[in-house]
Amino acid sequence: MDLSLNEDQLGFKALAREFLDKEVVPHRAEWDRRESVDTAIIPRLGEIGFFGLTIPEEYGGLGGDYITYCIGMEELGRADSSVRGIVSVSMGLVGKVILSHGTEEQKHQYLPGIANGTLLGCFGLTEPDNGSDPGNLKTRARRDGSDYVINGQKIFITNGTWADVCLVFARTGGDGPKGVSAFLVPTDSPGFEAREIHGKLGLRGQATAEIFLTDVRVPESARLGAEGEGFKIAMHSLDKGRVSVGAGCTGIIQGCLEEVVKYTTERKQFGRPIASFQLIQEIIAEISVDVDAARLLTWRAADLIERGEPFGVEASKAKYFASEAAVRAANGALQAFGGYGYVDEYPIQKYMRDARVMTLYEGTSQIQKLLIGRAETGISAFL
Repeated sequence: MDLSLNEDQLGFKALAREFLDKEVVPHRAEWDRRESVDTAIIPRLGEIGFFGLTIPEEYGGLGGDYITYCIGMEELGRADSSVRGIVSVSMGLVGKVILSHGTEEQKHQYLPGIANGTLLGCFGLTEPDNGSDPGNLKTRARRDGSDYVINGQKIFITNGTWADVCLVFARTGGDGPKGVSAFLVPTDSPGFEAREIHGKLGLRGQATAEIFLTDVRVPESARLGAEGEGFKIAMHSLDKGRVSVGAGCTGIIQGCLEEVVKYTTERKQFGRPIASFQLIQEIIAEISVDVDAARLLTWRAADLIERGEPFGVEASKAKYFASEAAVRAANGALQAFGGYGYVDEYPIQKYMRDARVMTLYEGTSQIQKLLIGRAETGISAFL
């Protein structure tokens, strides 16, 4: 694996950082306070190319490799994880699932809009009673002639109140994972209702919703893949999603490192910069090592995706380490900032709140440990 970045990757990294530092970073505290990103930023992110990464040009994307994708997610995580979530769910989960499992008609219907940021997707998997156990979800899609009628409820759905299409996972067969299918449901369908969840600890700027589906009717052409393939589709997409989360968490750690170095070299106590104190340097050193480790684990998983090789365990390792390291980095940076880190004049408290949820979604840290442990031993901890 060549760890050096090529000219295109370096160019995109510079472009992404310049844009985000100008258009997102100055507004993130305000968006966090009011619990809503200014949605005018979404098509502008599309213009820069964030939504088109890894989507082929024939479907309106930029193409590109998964390392470039990770670079984009890292820069978004450094700038504002709420904005990263908007992009990574719409493009990284919904768009890539359509690309890998959709018909040509579905690809041409949805991917160009997703790629340019004019059409948003949301990923309707999690339910109130089924978070870490999606194979037993309760939402049901029953056949009615050539249509399906969907009834059920989803929760903690990123982009839920902003999305134009929801990738809904619903039961079409018997119990267990093999009874689950996937459907592309326009959010303006009769019976589709999204209610935004307020009062979140972190990721306050992105729209997180509870979704209610009441006799939502979709044609057979809305089904993604064959009946019974929904669980497999969801798990494959979450494996890739974990790489995105790993990259976003790397961005949080990088942001903490940059902020704590800047602050501690300028802040003086006892007549000298506090960066000269050994225990402050210890905090900085720990964050510095964690950002390198998180980035390397994430890039390894991305490289395997690019090579077409199995990557699920490596994605779990990247997501687990990077999310836990992001929490450590934010906590350490807050300690170095002291009381100033506790107020939103500085971004450290936001990094901390945003980092905390990363250990929960797209598979909790405990789920990642089970997946890694099963891979090492060949024994399922669920049995």
